[in-house]
Amino acid sequence: MAVVKPFRAVRPVPALVSRVAALPYDVYSRSEARTAVEGNPLSFLNIDRAETQFGPEADMYADVVYEKAASMLYGQISEGIYTTEDTPCYYIYALTMDGRTQTGLVGCSSIDDYRNGIIRRHENTRADKEEDRVRHVDVCSAQTGPIFLAYRHDEEIRKIIRTRMEDPCLYDFVSEDGIRHRVWRIGEPADIHALENAFAHLPATYIADGHHRAASAVRVGFNRRAAHPGFDGSEAFNYFLSVLFPDDELKILPYNRVVRDLNGMSTSEFLAAVSESFSVEKIGDTPFTPSAKAEFGLYLDDAWYRLKAGAALRSTDPVAGLDVSILQDHLLGPLLGIGDPRTDKRIDFVGGIRGLKELERRVHTDMRAAFSMYPTSVEELLSVADAGLLMPPKSTWFEPKLRSGLFIHTIER
Repeated sequence: MAVVKPFRAVRPVPALVSRVAALPYDVYSRSEARTAVEGNPLSFLNIDRAETQFGPEADMYADVVYEKAASMLYGQISEGIYTTEDTPCYYIYALTMDGRTQTGLVGCSSIDDYRNGIIRRHENTRADKEEDRVRHVDVCSAQTGPIFLAYRHDEEIRKIIRTRMEDPCLYDFVSEDGIRHRVWRIGEPADIHALENAFAHLPATYIADGHHRAASAVRVGFNRRAAHPGFDGSEAFNYFLSVLFPDDELKILPYNRVVRDLNGMSTSEFLAAVSESFSVEKIGDTPFTPSAKAEFGLYLDDAWYRLKAGAALRSTDPVAGLDVSILQDHLLGPLLGIGDPRTDKRIDFVGGIRGLKELERRVHTDMRAAFSMYPTSVEELLSVADAGLLMPPKSTWFEPKLRSGLFIHTIER
């Protein structure tokens, strides 16, 4: 059963929270991160991406970069930018975007649950990206970016959260992208006990976003166990920072694809090859958003097309039946020669939040064609994870993004 514990959060003082809160470190390129921190020394991105404190020629994975992150973190704590909770608490974190609110519980999940499959995954991690966060967590002795977890909705948990949301907010601010962020503290022993018990009755939780952050925190935790053979399980390194959301409040946006060339084919040859397995309808210059499963948009030579996969391409298998799998297995792979989208430099991925005009822009600059996708559903994600399977890369794009810096979970130094 799922273990979710309260913790003594290090968190920004309310007067500075809007300046501290930052988008996750991995949504930025290196140059974008440097631009984002300009003029805001309190942005948590300075700590999450400490290479921004050095010149562009510096090695972003050098020891001095991680040491700088730790120095800034503990320096700002000592300066009073952050406060440390006196007792272990849970927090409610509600994000409102375009009139829709999703409400998560902030707590700490067990590294043993991760290892034993109670926390279920749907993606593989890349060794280089995982190693970066391992070093960041280890040198800082802190988990600074929350892992976005989902759970099948539970009315007992919902009842407690809704009751506590009637209390005054700890934080209430709107970030630069228009997202409203509200936080409440849950510190009453009765509420804490009830929430721990309610999660203990859930058979599983699911990583929605943050696979690399989770894997890194878990690796550091087990390394700390090895360094402290007398551990008893209560130590902070046995847990990692999480925000857990009910599945019925989540929304996944599409993760669109752009490709660099047509694998030696002309436009007419490519469309003819596609039409052998998909129906192909020319739409014109109006961007096409798929409205149903197994439907895709194609932007090529300044025109949009509607593609529809034939029945023979569809599957009841949790992975093969995903739209991202249909496109990969029956078009990108066999027609365009993109065998491994994780490593092939001829393909790139564009989060749905950027819109279809971004696909057109990419085709007009550095790509040959673009594909707009129908989003993976939350239920598809849970079904893949329940089956112990993995999704293709870049299958889901969650919005709104959790902010880093609102909650920090320190572990033994």
